[in-house]
Amino acid sequence: MQRLPAFLRRTLGLLAFAAAAASAQTYPSRPIEWVVPYPAGGGSDVVARALTETMGKALGQPLVINNKPGAATNIGAEYVAHAKADGYTLLTGDTATLAANPALYSKLSYSAEKDLAPIGLLARFPMILVVNPAVPAKNLPEFMAWAKTQKAGVSYATPGAGSPHHLATELFRGKTGLSLVHVPYRGAAPAVQDVAGGQLPFMFVDTASGMAFINAGRLRAIGIASPQRVKNFETIPTLDEQGLKGFEAYAWQGLAAPAGTPADVVAKLNKALVEALNSTPVKARFQVLGLEPTPSTPAQMASYAKAEREKWAQVIKGSGIKLD
Repeated sequence: MQRLPAFLRRTLGLLAFAAAAASAQTYPSRPIEWVVPYPAGGGSDVVARALTETMGKALGQPLVINNKPGAATNIGAEYVAHAKADGYTLLTGDTATLAANPALYSKLSYSAEKDLAPIGLLARFPMILVVNPAVPAKNLPEFMAWAKTQKAGVSYATPGAGSPHHLATELFRGKTGLSLVHVPYRGAAPAVQDVAGGQLPFMFVDTASGMAFINAGRLRAIGIASPQRVKNFETIPTLDEQGLKGFEAYAWQGLAAPAGTPADVVAKLNKALVEALNSTPVKARFQVLGLEPTPSTPAQMASYAKAEREKWAQVIKGSGIKLD
C-alpha cells in the first residue's frame, strides 16, 4: 500500500484536529439523554431531576431523563457503556453499578472500571440504623444488648439482595458479631413500611427513604453511619461515637459517560454539574431529602469508586453474597 506524502498526512491530521475542536466548541448541539437505572420517583430519579434544569441552563441544551430500571442497574449501565462516546448519553452510576455489582456478579456485560468514564460525584445518602418503636432500644448499646437476647437471630429488611442497605447491614454484622437474618424486599418503600408496621424489627435505611418515617415517630433512629452528624439529622448520634469505630456506609451516586468520551466534553459536563451542585436551589432540595452534595473532579470520582469497590468486595466475599 502506497504511503501518503508527508504534507498530505499533516493536512489530514490538521483537518481531523480542527473537526474535533469544532465539535467540542459546539457541544452540546442537541438534547442530552440522562439514563437513570431505577424507576421514576425513586431517590436516584429525584436526584437527577433536581440537577437537570440547572445543568441544562449552563450547557444550553436540555437533559432528558430516561428511566431504565432492572437487573440491579445492569440494564441501564450496559445501555450507556455501549452507547456512542460523544457526551450525549449519560448514566447515574451508583454504589451498585460502580462498586458492588462487579463483586456480586460473576459476569457482567460491561466493565464498571473500563467502559464508563467518570464525570463527577452527585450525592451521598448516609445510612441510618432504625428500629420499630416497639424494640426496647434507644441507642446502640441497648440495641446490641437486646439483639443478643434473640436466640433465633434478628431479622432485618432491605430493598433487595446486594443493595447498599444490605451491604451496610452485612458490614454491621461483621463488625458486631450479631446473628442477623436477611429479608429482602423489592424496593425501599415496602421494606421501610414493614419495619414501621412491626413485621420486622430493624433495617439500615437511607436518609431520603427514612426521613419522613423518623420525623413521624414511626421509626426510631439508633445511629447514623457517617463520620459526623448529618445536617437535618443532628439529633441522631453516629454509630462511631457510640462505640462502632470507623463505621461508614452510604448509598452514593455519580455521573458517568461511555469510556472514550472526549476530555473536553467531560470537562464541560463536570463544570455544569459542579455549578449545579453548588447552586442554592439544588442545595436546598438536597437538604430537604437529607442528601449530602458531593461535587468532585472526574479523577476524584474514579478514586472514590475504586475505594468503594475494594471495600464492598471484601464484605461481599466475606458474606458469600452472589446474585447470579
